[in-house]
Amino acid sequence: NADEYRAWWAGYEVKGIKPGQTPPEGLKVVAQSADVIIASIRPRSIETTNAICGGKAFAQDPLFVEAPLPPPPWPSWIRLSPKKWGFFARFWWWFFDHHMGQESRKQAEARAEAAADALIALSQDGRDVLLVAHGFFNVMIGNALQARGLKKTLDQGFQYWCVKRF
Repeated sequence: NADEYRAWWAGYEVKGIKPGQTPPEGLKVVAQSADVIIASIRPRSIETTNAICGGKAFAQDPLFVEAPLPPPPWPSWIRLSPKKWGFFARFWWWFFDHHMGQESRKQAEARAEAAADALIALSQDGRDVLLVAHGFFNVMIGNALQARGLKKTLDQGFQYWCVKRF
């Protein structure tokens, strides 16, 4: 139910990658060629970055954490899988501004704008910048980058370990 999903999501936010998970070699190649690497402060982002960087230094910044996923205020008898709860939580957050005191859509959009500006500033002198962060917020940052005139030249989709290049 919604309360159980809220607890599940809170636990997910403090977990790292699953034991035994390894990133694809292509992602490691991207990391090795990056001049600047930034991770969000979530353990899964930090662990992923460690796994792909081969010991290279990287920064951590809370600017890049995932947008919140508070579940809709539905009755406790409604029971769904975490994946379905995630879909409905995002839908309610996006279209109905349901944030339960957490970051609103408008606030997250402003943060995505700031994140895009920060990434552009880091790349101004021709440096390749790699961000290791989180799915939906990465999409929001990508939209902000495209609104600033950057073109997406690679899009591997919306799965774990995927790369989008601008």
